[in-house]
Amino acid sequence: MIFTAENEREPGFVHVLLITTGSVASIKAPLIVRELLGYQKVKVEVVATKPSLAFYTKSDISNAGSRVWTDDDEWTGNFNIGDPILHIELRRWADVVLVAPCSANTLSKIAHGACDNLVTSLMRALAPTTPTYIFPAMNTLMYEHPLTAEHMRIVRDVVRYNIVGPIGKHLACGDVGVGAMTEWRDIVKIVVELFHLAHKSQE
Repeated sequence: MIFTAENEREPGFVHVLLITTGSVASIKAPLIVRELLGYQKVKVEVVATKPSLAFYTKSDISNAGSRVWTDDDEWTGNFNIGDPILHIELRRWADVVLVAPCSANTLSKIAHGACDNLVTSLMRALAPTTPTYIFPAMNTLMYEHPLTAEHMRIVRDVVRYNIVGPIGKHLACGDVGVGAMTEWRDIVKIVVELFHLAHKSQE
C-alpha cells in the first residue's frame, strides 16, 4: 500500500502519529488509538519498531481503527525515483507526534541522530514546528544510568522535543521505581488539550 500525505490528510482533522518502540508499555497502543478516535475529527496512524510488536499485533491496532507501519513498508524493493518515501510522507502527514513508549534504545538513537529504521528516519526528518512528545519507558536502573540523563538532555534542549515522564510504579519486570511510561489516558489528554478536541459523545 502506498501512503502519501496528500491523499491521507483530511482538511479540518487532527492527524496524530503514534510511534511505539521496544518497551512493554507498547501494549497500551491499542488503548491510545481507540481513545483518540473517540474524539471528533481525529485520524491516527501508528509506526512501530520491530521490537514493539512483541507487545501488540497489527490486528490489535486495526481493530482499534487504525493502521501500523513498519520497516517492511519503507523499502519494498520496487522503488523508482519520484516514488513516495514513507518516512517523509508520514512526517508530512503528522500534526503531532507521540513516541509512546520511547525505549532506552530509541531514546539513544534519537539523541545521536541515528536513521537505521522507519521510526528513527521519520524522527530525523521531522520539521521543528511539529509538536513532538517523548514518553520514556524503561527499567529503573536503565533510567538512572548516567547516559539516559544525557540523552534526555539532548532530546529536550538540543532537539527540543517535549519529554513527559517517566513515572514511578511497579514495573513489568517486577522492580518498583521510576521508569514507567506516563499513564496512557494522560497521553491522550495532552493531545485533547493541545488541539481542543471535542468527544464524539458531544456531537
